[in-house]
Amino acid sequence: MEIVLRTAVVFGVLFVLLRALGKRELAEMSPFELIMLVILGDIVQQGVTQEDMSITGALLAVSTIAVLIVGMSYVAFRFPRTRGVLEGTPTVLVRHGHVVREALRAERVTTEELEQAARSRGITSLRDVDLAVLEGDGTMTFIGPRVPAPATTERPHRDGP
Repeated sequence: MEIVLRTAVVFGVLFVLLRALGKRELAEMSPFELIMLVILGDIVQQGVTQEDMSITGALLAVSTIAVLIVGMSYVAFRFPRTRGVLEGTPTVLVRHGHVVREALRAERVTTEELEQAARSRGITSLRDVDLAVLEGDGTMTFIGPRVPAPATTERPHRDGP
């Protein structure tokens, strides 16, 4: 029971910590940050299971995290008002070709990062964008009359032999 409680507390702290980091930081981790996240996982494991190296302790910790994730998903599905807190909310960064500076500041996204994301989609000017949105998962979506469609890896379907 102690492992379950420790896991739930650590899960809550990590949830708040990752939300505080912001959408953009999580979507674009550097190799160093990814390594630090792995190290953080090891540190958390030691705090959750203490000296318990048993398979039972590991299964309890993993099961607790799985139940909490499924529970959060259910709460977000069942109670729409909680979605913003649990899943994040989209933020408009460009509207009708004009950069929303307050949104960039709030999300800690630089103009250069926004332009780089646009260029990676084949957009040469933000003036061509009707809407650019930083999604809850940290990805950027660009919508507009002159915004190229995302590239697909699908092969054309052929009928016949």
